[in-house]
Amino acid sequence: MSTSLNITSATADPALLDLPWELPLDDWADEYIAALPKGISRHLVRFAHLSGHVIAIKETTDEMAKREYEMLRTLQRLDVPCVDPLAVVTNRRTYDGDVLNSALVTRHLKFSLPYRALFSQQLRPDTATRLVDALAVLLVRLHVIGFFWGDVSLSNTLFRRDAGAFAAYLVDAETGQLYEGGLSNGQRENDLEIARVNIAGELMDLEAGGRIDEELDPITVSNGIVAAYRSLWKELTGSESFSSSERWRINERVDRLNDLGFDIEELAIKTTEGGTTVRIQPKVVDAGHHQRRLLRLTGLDAQENQARRLLNDLDSYTAKYGRKAYDEEMLAHEWLAKVFEPVIRAIPRDLKGKLEPAEIFHQLLEHRWYMSQEQNRDVPLAEALSSYVEDILRHRRDEATVIEPPTGAITMAIAVQDAASDDEDWRLKV
Repeated sequence: MSTSLNITSATADPALLDLPWELPLDDWADEYIAALPKGISRHLVRFAHLSGHVIAIKETTDEMAKREYEMLRTLQRLDVPCVDPLAVVTNRRTYDGDVLNSALVTRHLKFSLPYRALFSQQLRPDTATRLVDALAVLLVRLHVIGFFWGDVSLSNTLFRRDAGAFAAYLVDAETGQLYEGGLSNGQRENDLEIARVNIAGELMDLEAGGRIDEELDPITVSNGIVAAYRSLWKELTGSESFSSSERWRINERVDRLNDLGFDIEELAIKTTEGGTTVRIQPKVVDAGHHQRRLLRLTGLDAQENQARRLLNDLDSYTAKYGRKAYDEEMLAHEWLAKVFEPVIRAIPRDLKGKLEPAEIFHQLLEHRWYMSQEQNRDVPLAEALSSYVEDILRHRRDEATVIEPPTGAITMAIAVQDAASDDEDWRLKV
């Protein structure tokens, strides 16, 4: 190993020194490589094993690697969904002294998939719409903190299942720029247009390969991000005026934002001189309303929609078994010990990597509901769990780390087990 090698890392992991940095990334031996599906990138990206984890390594220039590393760390501090930056490796040289590209190292996001691995034979319109909606939420969150992405696309995003929807995570931040004073309307519209064009191109590429449903129109789906973005942006940042006798609309606005998964840290309220009109406008909006409540009550860290679903079950438990002497935190602890944790412990060891625990619990509740509807009775949770494990979960692919088959044919590997996961009626298939 060349003694000039420099590693800047957020976490001290000596195992980084054991990787063959003196070789071009494309020449690394299979013993180091983890064969996971990855998105399209302008740079060479490969997955590798490190201390029992999987990391993503991207070869790029020294300047770009350092810049993206710092940008990802900044976004993490701002609580933006993005990959975890681990290290920047510079001054790479071969044993013969030839200069090699620097490398950016990030941690692989467990239970996440690039959009191309989220479907089997054909991408369906409803799945494409859900991916675009998730990307619209991510873009709004980035714009709220003043981040201009500059290369918005499905390829630069990872997706995790989120209780029937998807949660989007930023992967590539090399073109991004953070503006302390916020973004202008022109900058936001520029990012939005980049997203629209890139998504249309990505879907057209799939269309040319016969990989999308005949009913899916790439232009219509790509235009959907514009509508979804503007609707959410208006709800989060738009001002609202009403009569002073309708002050209940203040709480209504806050409730609507909470339902969308956002909290208001500050709300500007102005009245006219005559006191007849009230004008309100959110000043600081923070995402993850249900996530934070679930984390506070139970210690569970879940996606926003998963958290919403778990909280609904917690609230139902409280309504059924709640005792006046118990406060919310005590009831949440009881629900966690008597309902959630026994379900997760009951999942066979060989199936625990199929889905995140919160997603398993959500899908179990859905499965139980469908069983109860079909059988016209209240199916016990234990009975529903046995059915769910054997009829559904056992036939899913693992999503903790989706290993690419030796042939490289990712879609064939997941086709049998996930052929209908894009269907809203997933209960008998996923």
